[in-house]
Amino acid sequence: MSSKAKQLPAAASAVPYRWLALIVLALAQFLVILDASIVNIALPTLGSELHLDTNTLSWVITAYVLPFGGLLLLGGRLSDRFGHRRLFILGISGFAAASAAAGLTNSGTWLLASRVVQGASAALLAPAALALVTKLFTDPQDRAKALGIWGAVAGIGSVAGVLLGGVFTSSFGWPSVFFVNVPVGVMVIIATPLLIAKDTSDERTSLDMPGAVTVTGSIVALVAALSIAEQAGWTSPWTLTLAGVAIVLLIAFIFIEKFAKHPLMPLHIFHNKPVLGGNLAMFLIGGATTGLFFALSVYMQQVLHYDAMKAGLTQLPLAGALVVIAGVVPALIKKLGTQRTLATSLILFALGTIWLSFAPSDASFAVHLLGPSIVIGIGMGAAFVAATEWAVHGVADNEAGIASGLVNTSQQIGGAIGLAVLATVSSIRTRDLLSHGVTEPEALTGGFAWVFIGAAVLAVIGAVIVFAVARLSLSQKVMDQSLINQKKWVNCLD
Repeated sequence: MSSKAKQLPAAASAVPYRWLALIVLALAQFLVILDASIVNIALPTLGSELHLDTNTLSWVITAYVLPFGGLLLLGGRLSDRFGHRRLFILGISGFAAASAAAGLTNSGTWLLASRVVQGASAALLAPAALALVTKLFTDPQDRAKALGIWGAVAGIGSVAGVLLGGVFTSSFGWPSVFFVNVPVGVMVIIATPLLIAKDTSDERTSLDMPGAVTVTGSIVALVAALSIAEQAGWTSPWTLTLAGVAIVLLIAFIFIEKFAKHPLMPLHIFHNKPVLGGNLAMFLIGGATTGLFFALSVYMQQVLHYDAMKAGLTQLPLAGALVVIAGVVPALIKKLGTQRTLATSLILFALGTIWLSFAPSDASFAVHLLGPSIVIGIGMGAAFVAATEWAVHGVADNEAGIASGLVNTSQQIGGAIGLAVLATVSSIRTRDLLSHGVTEPEALTGGFAWVFIGAAVLAVIGAVIVFAVARLSLSQKVMDQSLINQKKWVNCLD
């Protein structure tokens, strides 16, 4: 091999295989997103067979979300330092092994331990995978297509979790929702070294451990507070204490990052308006979609009395709309721009969820649910794609991992906060209706309607933020151009 070939960067040397590599990376991301939702429908069966009470069952979800959301920023920084491919392989290996352990266990304690390892492994692989995508696709047009597929995979994973959770639980039992990760994970582990070049160098700077500890502790405390608040109440001592700890640690993290020589999350990254806007949008998208799927799944099973299989299959139109939009969004972004595409998709999502809020307690799928599902699928799929592309726009290669970890963190934390807030709103509305003599199905339907409307409000707020950040970016460009013109005039006078 010539010396010139040896100097090629990892992205360039992998160019012939980059689309195959994208499929492999997207499969891993699909598993990560899928696992956050596929377990939901299996919980009743799982709880019955493992003799777990309702409180313990909620921790089957929380045990995954806490380390996943809490360690994403650290995972992104570790991948920047030790190599994106290396951390990706480590993450997918841990994820597959923990999935096998979860499926084989007959103990609630070991199941929760396996879920913790799953979440921590996902926090390693998710930012590393997205960083590899941005490095593999340097051409703007190809990157737009790749991120379009990536964003669609994230949206499809959320929907597919509900669909596959019902199918697998009904057909093969609850362990199958974990076992499905194993063969796909093994395939990804084998294919990655064949398709993606080895990391060329490591960043031998000291790791910002104080920053890592404070931000991880802050996120874990926040998610824990929100999870506990659903059961213990928003004013309980545990909820307030954890929320206070989260705030104090967040302030400490910002202070540490401001003065750290090699910060875990360089604060200057937020000077990049697309990064700021994309993360704010993804935060709200995460909250809206997580609340939506929670309410929709429970509404179908508790109000419409769908079984797990039927509840899953009714998500097919929504998933189909996501798949179709994946091929269209890059062209829309090229024609309209990322911001306009994102704002339009959020408005479309909001219209779909408002339409869904009119579904009655005896809804017909074809009449009341099919239309909103398709509109929501189109809006959600386009929003995921555009927000992801916006959030990593203009980021240097040596910060690709942290930018990727940041957008994933925004989605996960947004989902946790959105679910907690919207679930509380739903409970308040349901109790109010019951106290006025409304039947239980009607009261539940009324509560879920408020969740759908709340998801629409979050989407509209996201659209407003997109317009605001776009306006700030435009104003900054005008000011920069004005300064350039002034310097030219001064040079001419001199």
